[in-house]
Amino acid sequence: MNEIINKKVEFRDLGKMDYQEAWDFQESIFAEIVSKKIKNRNLTLDLQEKTENYVFFVEHPHVYTLGKSGKEENLLLDEQGLQNHEARYYKINRGGDITYHGPGQLVGYPILDLDNFFTDIHKYLRFLEEAIIRTLLDYQIESGRIEGLTGVWIDHIEQKNPRKICAMGVKSSRWVTMHGFAFNINTDLNFFNHIIPCGIDDKAVTSLSKELEREINLNEVKEKVKNHLVDLFEMELVN
Repeated sequence: MNEIINKKVEFRDLGKMDYQEAWDFQESIFAEIVSKKIKNRNLTLDLQEKTENYVFFVEHPHVYTLGKSGKEENLLLDEQGLQNHEARYYKINRGGDITYHGPGQLVGYPILDLDNFFTDIHKYLRFLEEAIIRTLLDYQIESGRIEGLTGVWIDHIEQKNPRKICAMGVKSSRWVTMHGFAFNINTDLNFFNHIIPCGIDDKAVTSLSKELEREINLNEVKEKVKNHLVDLFEMELVN
């Protein structure tokens, strides 16, 4: 583990950004941090540089993404169908199956060097989920996890009508993370009708606005999620 610990994290709101552009942006920062870690291994402690940490918030235009373990048949649209819905489709290098990103959805991309926090990818995923669970509790909505499934779910205990409100999918190399979570806030849920979300065909998808039956202030949600991430990971905010 790095002996130089840096818990400072820069949160940056990228606004609305094309998926490919955001992916390329993530990849470049991810590569820089991994490269610095490799370089540090050959340096004495006094010459090593601290590795940076970031959390990016973004909204994407309509897009479907398929993770490494996903099946293409879980996308129910052909090329023409994608064009008709003004949606794009990418196969990507995160874990998980297929999911949808679009306007009104809060997508979070933490690029963290877990050597600065803890080297446990399962704990990392649980902390991302917990930040969303705590945010939902701020809106008086009970949510949680369902064993064997990723993400955050409403009606996760009795499971009479379990519905996913936040999807997760991450990549990690040398304990540096990328990709992250997709939290449905004011999302048009009709776009989920064109996929089998995360390969699960017997459970529904929901959004914060659907559960509360009103439009939600996205910036307000971003602030809540940020604060919970800071508390859980014991981050130091970079202004």
